[in-house]
Amino acid sequence: MASFEWAEVAPTQWVAADGPPKPFVDGAFTFIGGEKKERTGEMIDVTSPIIDAATGKRAVIGTLAQMTSDEAMRAAEAASKAWDDGQGAWPRATAADRVAALEAALAAMTEKRAEIVDVLLWEICKTSADAAKEFDRTMDYAKASIAALKELDASISQWQTVSGVAGKTRRGPVGRILFLAPFNYPLNEMYAMLIPALLCGNVVTMKLPTIGGQCHLLTVDAFATCLPPGVVNFVSGSGRKCCPPIMKSGLVDMLGFIGGSKACDALIGDHPRPHRLKVFSQLEGKNMGIVLKDADLDVAADQCCAGSTSYNGQRCTAIKLVYVHKSVAGAFLDKFKAKVAAKKVGLPWAEGVALTPLPETSKPGYLKELVADAVAKGAAVANAAEGGGGCSSGSLITPPIVYPVTKDMRLFHEEQFGPVLPVAVFEDLAEVDGALRKSWNGQQAAIFTNDPAGEAAACVDMLATVVGRINVNVQCSRGPDSFPFAGRRSSAMGTMSIAEALRGFSIETVLAYPAKSAPTKAVVDAAEATSAFLAPLV
Repeated sequence: MASFEWAEVAPTQWVAADGPPKPFVDGAFTFIGGEKKERTGEMIDVTSPIIDAATGKRAVIGTLAQMTSDEAMRAAEAASKAWDDGQGAWPRATAADRVAALEAALAAMTEKRAEIVDVLLWEICKTSADAAKEFDRTMDYAKASIAALKELDASISQWQTVSGVAGKTRRGPVGRILFLAPFNYPLNEMYAMLIPALLCGNVVTMKLPTIGGQCHLLTVDAFATCLPPGVVNFVSGSGRKCCPPIMKSGLVDMLGFIGGSKACDALIGDHPRPHRLKVFSQLEGKNMGIVLKDADLDVAADQCCAGSTSYNGQRCTAIKLVYVHKSVAGAFLDKFKAKVAAKKVGLPWAEGVALTPLPETSKPGYLKELVADAVAKGAAVANAAEGGGGCSSGSLITPPIVYPVTKDMRLFHEEQFGPVLPVAVFEDLAEVDGALRKSWNGQQAAIFTNDPAGEAAACVDMLATVVGRINVNVQCSRGPDSFPFAGRRSSAMGTMSIAEALRGFSIETVLAYPAKSAPTKAVVDAAEATSAFLAPLV
């Protein structure tokens, strides 16, 4: 049985000796019911994968409250109080008032931009450029959501008469929402749900990610100052301890979840009335990069490399399995190895760095298990000699290209969510079709082909009922944010985009009356003149 020995290097070169000052965010507080209160209960140190020069250990960059289930329930109860069976100040506010409040909150957060970017850089090791991009993209998404709400409001604000019935459609809130988002885009993915939900009048309980949660602690003052009490509430600590009691209480009308399908299923199952629970989820992805025999191999290698290594492959949208035609496998592999070898590893603030230390302490061990399984079953680390693939230095891994990966290997099926790059080989498109049929993935795929008369159409038709996005000669991605980001199977429920999220976190309400009844029209006109719900946004 073959084996592969990882080249272990002491992580001395990843010591924070000459980088930016280490941040410290004190999380010894709770934010419930609009109040930020000091907390003396159980806390954990929040650490960075970057080694502290003074201690030789992971740098401590803050603390985070480990809330009890009772504390978590108080957050859900505060949200319920703010909802007040739909009669609370926030759900009954005019859309214009909610927009004004959120614009003020976003302005206050923008004043904290430098601190938030710094925390993203240290806590989850995003490069300086990527950390800044996450904050700026989030603010752009929020502003675009406000603009989209105005467009949506204008498009449905007109009365229409059908079959003698006059009607106007408005969109109202769902109710109380529990949000959970992952570490990899802790601000952007949470706010991609949070902002449209708040704009529509919902109240929320946010479960902060244990890794990546520090950026949210820096937003508390903005929410406390600009929004009514209880509209936003924070829960931190063990999700397994805090979230099931909230769900079992029934004080949740909607679940917004970005993460793993098993945890999502468990939370849905905890709800006492699942038929009343609305669900929005973005889950795992095992996206294929399918390299056909007529592909431009330079383009394919470049995009497969970018798609599998951007932010260390820690993206649901990453290419997590490259499937290449046998006739071009050797040539593709040579080009792919060269592209991966050109990726610079190092600390996130260093110029030109593309690969950084992994924030999850358990992830290197898991990735090594996947590689060991593949090698034991006949694969090899194709870039071990010339590219340093499989070199491990603490939590920083130089990506191993594992080739050829076959269907009996864990790497073919499991989402590695990290810098391990499996490459499989096919001879006929029917093999790809067979793999897709058995896959749990329903998010995306990328096709690489350069022949208009080739198999592109066959691939598109094969994928159209399997995934939510088909990319041609480009890596998988979520953007631009105006495009629908949807999925099938175990990859998603609901669509994330600027316009679709507003619909997803709201419900249509129709006001109707007999069109020929003048007295009724007079009543409706009077109501329309003073109703907050009917008030136009623009």
